Order: sequence, then structure tokens, then C-alpha cells
Amino acid sequence: MSEEILVNFGPTETRAALVENGVLQEVFVERARTKGFVGNIYQGKVVRVLPGMQAAFIDIGQARAGFIHVSDIAPLNEDGVEERGNAEADIREHLRDGQDLLVQVIKDPISTKGARLATQLSVSARYLVYMPNSNHIGVSNRIEDAEERERLKAIVEKLAAEYADTYKGGGFIVRTVAEGATEEDLRADIPFVFKLWHDLADRIKSAKAPSIVYEDLPLYLRTIRDLMRSNIERVRIDSRESFSKMESFAKHYAPEIGGRIEHYPGERPLFDLYGVEDELQRALDNKVVLKSGGYLIIEQTEAMSTVDVNTGAFVGHRNLEETIFKTNLEAASSIARQLRLRNLGGIIIIDFIDMKDAEHQRQVLRTLEKYLEKDRAKTSITGVSELGLVEMTRKRTRESLGRVLCEPCPVCSGRGSLKSAETICYEIFREILRESRTYDNERFLVLVSQAVIDRLLDEESDSVADLEAFIGRPIKFQVESLYNQEQYDIILG
Repeated sequence: MSEEILVNFGPTETRAALVENGVLQEVFVERARTKGFVGNIYQGKVVRVLPGMQAAFIDIGQARAGFIHVSDIAPLNEDGVEERGNAEADIREHLRDGQDLLVQVIKDPISTKGARLATQLSVSARYLVYMPNSNHIGVSNRIEDAEERERLKAIVEKLAAEYADTYKGGGFIVRTVAEGATEEDLRADIPFVFKLWHDLADRIKSAKAPSIVYEDLPLYLRTIRDLMRSNIERVRIDSRESFSKMESFAKHYAPEIGGRIEHYPGERPLFDLYGVEDELQRALDNKVVLKSGGYLIIEQTEAMSTVDVNTGAFVGHRNLEETIFKTNLEAASSIARQLRLRNLGGIIIIDFIDMKDAEHQRQVLRTLEKYLEKDRAKTSITGVSELGLVEMTRKRTRESLGRVLCEPCPVCSGRGSLKSAETICYEIFREILRESRTYDNERFLVLVSQAVIDRLLDEESDSVADLEAFIGRPIKFQVESLYNQEQYDIILG
């Protein structure tokens, strides 16, 4: 099975695509303006200690000073190991105005508030978070299975012991995405984080406050850290400068990867060459056409995502049951791919076409499970409900593609529908009636969209005349070109 990673680099936006046998499977987008600060490490300077709040403001060289609470300050013991932060301690015992302080961002700035900071430092790899000043080994609380937590912790404890003579200790947290990872997967992260911290420690020694000493890797380098596996044949990137940085990064941190990184110099855009742009456009539609002629309808809401399977134009060659079975089989593989491509997470309800044959149901579920095995995000299928629906969950790892690339419609506010012109006409009639009983004006002027005025002067003209006669005042209409179909204003004259 051929897998490639394509990286389209730009000064404002970088995109990475995972392509399997020429078909887009996953896409990642990073925009310069919305890139967060979480994980960045700064040499900061204390600008103001606030004893009343048990907190302090730290200048980290950004537009707004960062904020640190006493509970996020972990003093070092005699062995240079961090102790747990104490929320009841007096911050004046740890900080003073003008003091230099090495801090890491744990929460991005929001509105007028600066970044939330902590002194506990860490650097991340794909599966592990390394804490150089700690001796603790833990597992993400989001991994709920007790046996899996114990398995992962035992592996990391074993690996930490193996590398104890080569590197200077430290602690680890197993990340949520490590659920199901093998010992080989986790072992690959150990040299990476140790080298990363070793380089960072040298920069910290010479850093002057306020300045940044570590920034989380940009997307094109994270593809090497997070996506590279033995079955990835090559990584192609369309920026020569970024290609050189990728080669240098791989040579230092993952030398076994180096020969698989290529620069793409072609005039035709890299994503166009592989049809990625077209696939991205289709991934924003709620309808997915199947090769058989059937189709899926995919809807994402705050509560859950739903997938409805339909036969469409596919009528089969033998009977209706065969048609339904074939459509559901094709839909199962397509659904697994669409969940990855669109990065839909949380609760997912799939409405396959009803199947009478129990064996057909089992085969469709097995097909869905088979294709979901390729998904790096954890998935869980609960089976078929009494209503014939397949209920499953997929772990949220980042924002969905639709939420990254799109915003709610300013006309319908994300509802996906508008009130009809007829409905707006009747709302206007009711509002005019209310105001006629309250105000003693001479006339009414209605500002509204062209579509509603067309209906008022045509199908509803008799109703308008009746209303004028009832209230004893004339009603005039004026087109407001900037109004959408639901907007209107009634002006008293």
C-alpha cells in the first residue's frame, strides 16, 4: 500500500495531506494568524507581583503580559526535581518584581487577557510529553481503560530505565493519542524528545528576558514528528527553503527518514497534481456520491454528526436486498474515509439502509471496522441500535475541516435554512397590527428584501389591501437591497 505526505507551504497558510494509493485520506491546515502559543517556552521577566490574587504578571515579549498563579509555580528541590505547586503558598516567597523566570504557555491569550503561564516545562513528541525537571511517569486521563493505562505506563517505565544511563532522567506523560500504540511506537519518541530538550537547554542558558526560547514545531515539521511511519514512501514539499529545513530537522532528530523527503519544483501546484484541491472542496459538501450511484448525506452539529446512506440511482442486478447490501458495503468504506478526511469527532450516528439479512448486517459492520483500523484517532462502535442505527464515537483530536475552513452563514446564522417569503409577509402583517394599536401614526413604510416585496405585491396583494382597510392607514413598501430575506423594518410615518 503506497502512502505519501504532501506539504503545500505558504507564508500565511501551510497544508499537509496524507495520500493513500493516490486518494486523499487526511488533511491538516495551519494558519499563521490563528496559530496558538500553547507549548511555547519564554525567558520572562516578572513585572508585577499581586499578593492579593496570589499571582503575577510576566513580560514574555508579547503584546500583553502573561499571567501566572502560585499553584502553577513548581519550585525545584535539592536534586533539581520539580515539587508540586502549592495553591496555599505565598507567591512572594517565589517571585519578586524584576526577576527573570523561565515559563511555558499553558493557555492562549483570550480577549484582553494575556497567556496563562506555568514553570513546569515540557516538550512533546508524537506519543510522549517529556518533563526534564520531573521524575513522574503518568498517562493522560483521557485514556479511560484501566488495563490500557497500566500497559502504557509499564512500557514507558521500562524504556525510561533503558535510557537512564544514556540521558539524564526526567519524567513522561503518555499522550491521549498513544492509546493502542506499540512499544516500538513509544520507543521512537524517546531519542527525539531527549535531543529536543538538549538543544533547548543550550538556548535557555544564553536567553535574555523577555524572549522566546522554544516554539512548538510548525506544521511542515510536525508532519515528520507525528505522521512519518515505515509505510510512508516519501514526503513532497513545494517550498525549497522549507525542504532544506525539513532535511536538516530529519538529519538531526530522525536520520532514518532523510532519504524519503523530496522537493517538488513543478509549475503545476502540488495539490492540483494529486487532485487534493478538488477533494477538499467535496469534503465541505454534505453530499458524498458513491461509485455505485448511491450517496451519503453527512451533517455536523454541536451535539453529534450524522451519516445517512441512500441507494440513489443504484438499482442492482438481482433484487432490492442485493442493491441495499452492495450500497451499504460501499458506504461503509466511504464513511470511514470521510470521518478521517473531515476529522469528525464525538458521537456519530450512521443510518445504513435497512437490511433484513443478519449476515449482511454483520458484514457491513465488519467492513466499517476494517477501514476504521487505519484511523489514527480512537474509534468505538457500539453496534446496531433497536432503531437500526449504528452508533459510534471518534476521539476529537482537533477542529473539524469544516470548522477550520468555514464559518456560519451570516444570512441563516448556521441554521441551514431561511424563513420563506410567505412567512415573513405574515410576520410583517402581525407587526403592523400590533403597532397600529399602539401608535397613532398616519402611514407605515416597510423596508424589506426584493423577494418579500414581490410576494407582497403579487400573491399577498389582497391581504395587504384588507389590512390597510382594517387599520385605516396606507402601507408602502421599499426594497432594501442589503437585507436578507428574513430582515425587515417597519417605519412609522
